[in-house]
Amino acid sequence: MMREEILEQPAAIARTVAALRPRTDDVRRLAVGRRQVLFAARGSSDNAATYGRYLTEIVAGRAAAALAPSVATAYRRRVDLGHALVVCLSQSGETAELVETLAWARTCGAATVAVTNVGDSALARGADLALVTAAGPERAIPATKTFTAQLVAMALLADALAPTPGAVRGIERVPDAVAELVRGRSGIERAVDVLLGRPRTLVTGRGLGYAVAAELALKLEETCLRPVPGLSYADLRHGPIAIVDDRVAAIVVAPRDGPVLAGLTGLVPELRSRGAAVVGIGLAAGVDAHVAGPDLPEILAPIGLVAAGQLVVEGLARGLGLDPDAPRGLRKVTQTDPEEAG
Repeated sequence: MMREEILEQPAAIARTVAALRPRTDDVRRLAVGRRQVLFAARGSSDNAATYGRYLTEIVAGRAAAALAPSVATAYRRRVDLGHALVVCLSQSGETAELVETLAWARTCGAATVAVTNVGDSALARGADLALVTAAGPERAIPATKTFTAQLVAMALLADALAPTPGAVRGIERVPDAVAELVRGRSGIERAVDVLLGRPRTLVTGRGLGYAVAAELALKLEETCLRPVPGLSYADLRHGPIAIVDDRVAAIVVAPRDGPVLAGLTGLVPELRSRGAAVVGIGLAAGVDAHVAGPDLPEILAPIGLVAAGQLVVEGLARGLGLDPDAPRGLRKVTQTDPEEAG
C-alpha cells in the first residue's frame, strides 16, 4: 500500500492544487494585519510546517516560527496572538492536542488556518479557514501522499501571503515532475543496496530541503526501525559529524539549484573522507548512489525530493524484511498523551 500511495502522488498533487488555488484570496484576506505566521503540528505534519516556515519568510517576507502546542495544552498560558496568523497542520484533523491548540489560539486573538486532509474533521471545523488537501484516503500507516499534499498547501499558503500574487511560480509543473520520478525509480535500487550495507544512517539537507531531510529521517525510523538523525548540514558540521565513520550511510538531499547547493556538494567529500557511504537524492557529484531529483526550482523541489526519498525508504524496509505498510506500534491518528485517546 505504501508503494501504491507513493505512485498516487502526482494525481493527489494535481487535485490539491486545483482545490486550494481558489482559496488563496481567502488566505490573503484573513491575514490582513497579521505580521507573524505561527505553525503548530506534530510528526510528519511538523516537517511540512518547517517547509511552510521557510517559504513564509523566503517567499512572503513575513516572520514565521513554530508555536509550541504544550504552551496551550499543558501550561495553559494565555499569549497575546492578536498580531498572528496561526496555521495548524494535521493530516487526520483529529489529533486532540492540535484541535485544542487551534481553539486556544483563537481565544488568544489569532486568525486560524487548518491544513488537513479531512474536510469534516474537528480541526477543520474549528478554524477560521480550512485548507483541505485532496490526497484521498491513505491506507498505509506511514504518511506519503498526505504529507506531499501538505507541502503543496504550504507553497500555496506562502504564495497567498506574498506581497505580490504569483511569487511561487511553476506549481502546475509539479505533478508531471513527481510522476517522472516515481515511475522512473532512477537510482532507487542502488541506494537501497548502499543503505543495507551500513548499520547506521543519517540524513542531511539545508534551507528549504531541511524539511525533507527531517521527514525522511522520521520515515526511516518508523518503517526501518533504525534511529536516524535528520539534520541541517550546518548543524551536522557543528558537532554531530563526529559520529560519521565507515558504519554510516549518509543521505544528502539537495535541489538542482539555489544558494545551499554548493555547501551540500562540498559536504560529500568530507563525509566520504570519514568513511561514510553517501546517497545523494538530487545530488550526483561524488556520491556512491545517485537518486534522481525533480526538474523543479529550489522553491518547489522539496515536493519531488521527498517523493524520491519515500521510494528509498519503502525499498529499504522491504530489504530489511519489514512491512512498510504497518510499522510496529504506530497508528494513523496519534495522540500526544495517552489520556487524549479517551
